[in-house]
Amino acid sequence: MKTIGLLGGMSWESTIPYYRILNETVKERLGGLHSARLLLYSVDFAEIEALQATGRWDESARILGDAAAALEQAGAELLVICTNTMHKVAPEIQARISIPLLHIADATADALLEAGISVTALLGTRYTMTQDFYRARLEARGLRVLTPEGEDLDTVHRIIYEELCLGVVSPDSRRAYQAVIGRLQDRGAQAVILGCTEIGLLIHQEDVPLPVFDTTELHARKAALTALGE
Repeated sequence: MKTIGLLGGMSWESTIPYYRILNETVKERLGGLHSARLLLYSVDFAEIEALQATGRWDESARILGDAAAALEQAGAELLVICTNTMHKVAPEIQARISIPLLHIADATADALLEAGISVTALLGTRYTMTQDFYRARLEARGLRVLTPEGEDLDTVHRIIYEELCLGVVSPDSRRAYQAVIGRLQDRGAQAVILGCTEIGLLIHQEDVPLPVFDTTELHARKAALTALGE
């Protein structure tokens, strides 16, 4: 079993499920008392969020690159960035290390294509929904990606940062997300990607009629199976 390096804390609310899913998957595969070999570097999200908000992605890339290098030096053999948005600087982080970086969009695309999905809704931060670093990676695999528009886009982004990253799970916000997903379904979405690792705290399969693809679940499970050589 390879040792997985987790680059977490963005936010720590969604890093916790990564730890759980990784260990559950290893236990499922190996049985008994087996658990995942993990190293965690958890950053101060307030610092990263401030850099996001002011467009200083080069500085955030340096901070996360330093953290990734520290994980490799400590013995990590595979890197997982426990957030969708900061995959914007995944190429810069990969350039700092010699171990493979398992990209969250690749794990997500694999699951969508395996399920026969060709048109998907994408929910996430404003950066993930509107910039090319994530959706273009999905589109390169042949997927058509639909994102919220206007006030819906603002609502999805706001709830992530003002509520979910703080551990606040509101029934009103769940209803707001359900309405957004309904409008995306009306535009032709066959499934919905929870493209922010916190959204899985709010939206579950039983909450919406479309198939739900939770990136936290997909990414962590893929990392565990990769570490096990599957």
